[in-house]
Amino acid sequence: MEVAKEETPTKLNNYAFASAVVASVITIIFGYDTGVMSGAMIFIKDDLKISDTQVEVLAGILNLCALVGSLAAGRTSDYVGRRYTIVMASILFMLGSILMGYGPNYAILMVGRCTAGVGVGFALMIAPVYSAEISSAKSRGFLTSLPELCIGIGILLGYVSNFFFGKMALKLGWRLMLGIAAIPSLALIFGILAMPESPRWLVMQGRLEGARKVLKQTSNTPEEAERRFRDIKSAAGIDENCQDDTVKPPQKSSGEGVWKELLLRPRPSVRWILIAAVGIHFFEHATGIEAVILYGPRIFKKAGVTDKDKLLLATVGVGLTKTFFLLISSFLLDRVGRRRLLLVSTAGMIGALAVLGFSLTVADHSDHILLWALGVSIAATYTFVAFFNIGLGPVTWVYSSEIFPLKLRAQGASIAVAVNRLTNAIVSMTFISIYKAITIGGAFFMFAGISAVAWVFFYVFLPETKGRSLEEMEALFSKKSSRGNAVNDSDPRQNV
Repeated sequence: MEVAKEETPTKLNNYAFASAVVASVITIIFGYDTGVMSGAMIFIKDDLKISDTQVEVLAGILNLCALVGSLAAGRTSDYVGRRYTIVMASILFMLGSILMGYGPNYAILMVGRCTAGVGVGFALMIAPVYSAEISSAKSRGFLTSLPELCIGIGILLGYVSNFFFGKMALKLGWRLMLGIAAIPSLALIFGILAMPESPRWLVMQGRLEGARKVLKQTSNTPEEAERRFRDIKSAAGIDENCQDDTVKPPQKSSGEGVWKELLLRPRPSVRWILIAAVGIHFFEHATGIEAVILYGPRIFKKAGVTDKDKLLLATVGVGLTKTFFLLISSFLLDRVGRRRLLLVSTAGMIGALAVLGFSLTVADHSDHILLWALGVSIAATYTFVAFFNIGLGPVTWVYSSEIFPLKLRAQGASIAVAVNRLTNAIVSMTFISIYKAITIGGAFFMFAGISAVAWVFFYVFLPETKGRSLEEMEALFSKKSSRGNAVNDSDPRQNV
């Protein structure tokens, strides 16, 4: 049955916007933890006298633990709801931050990093899913990009924290950098409880009256709310004309049987959706963004920046660039579309990475500082960050949170996020070893090659989802050709 399209809302719904903003605060905390660690590692290495291998493990262990968290988060969010999953993520972040801020030795630091990592897995899976499920089709790109924008804001705050706390005593500065994240984690626990539950989760639980109330709050007109309500009931297997306050859903709603539908016996459309979601999450980090975000100071040092304050300032520039272009992207997603932004973004990344590889190779083989190579390296780094964050960065989270069918959404997204964290961990924990083996310029030439493969994958496998309701995604992925059947700006159905 074809699902009716939603009307274009006259304006962004304020209640849906506020709910998505509060849910996205959890990713600010994650972004802060990622950004602050890039600078904190300089001071931790000096204070605790750890090796480069231990630095790599410290950097990457968060993502391995996040893999565990993301796999657990799908089933958890189906069982306890989207809001309480965010609360659990906040508690884990708070405990991890306290342990890292205490950090008397490397072992305790690792325990805190792992605890925060599990919280990362929960946060990265649930924040975009909650934002997608509470928004209408025409504002979903903007609202679902907020978690990624907040990650950028958090990373920038982490870099700024590095710069200011780095001026304090060695034993105190890095501990304050890491421990201060416990404060917003505690505040979020109370903030998210004031927000509504996802209407789609409520329908899966048979709580129709609760879902109806939330949809009225998050829609601009009663007609829009009713249309969304009918579509969600139909997708959940409930008669769309049912007016009962509570029903027993005809299909299990706490995650049972989902793994079989996703992995063992998936429908062709679900198989395509899973390939698309896993692929985009893999390429988000396989293209090298974590190497720049986490090891920015090392890259700039290789390019010729030697002063510690200047290294941290150059890294702040990365954070500013990331945040600025994420903000631009959030306004383009619902106008330009996911697919077009993704292809332009990846093409720009290929060029920037190739230039960065060239300039770093020249700088690395020179016996003195070459100002032109230094300038090109910094410009290419910022250009790479800009192209990544106007497309691939935010589109990854928007796209994967909106394409899975209702029953499979939480656990499908958890698989994709697990791949994301695993890829991130591999890059984080091997980058130093890779650039020592093939030179730092060679490492970025490698990332440029991976980005070229990513562009081909996106072109072939990812149809446009702009303007589609969540309930019709499976029908979109049932088409034989992603490119030929992708929705584009000339498709009049988008304006219905």
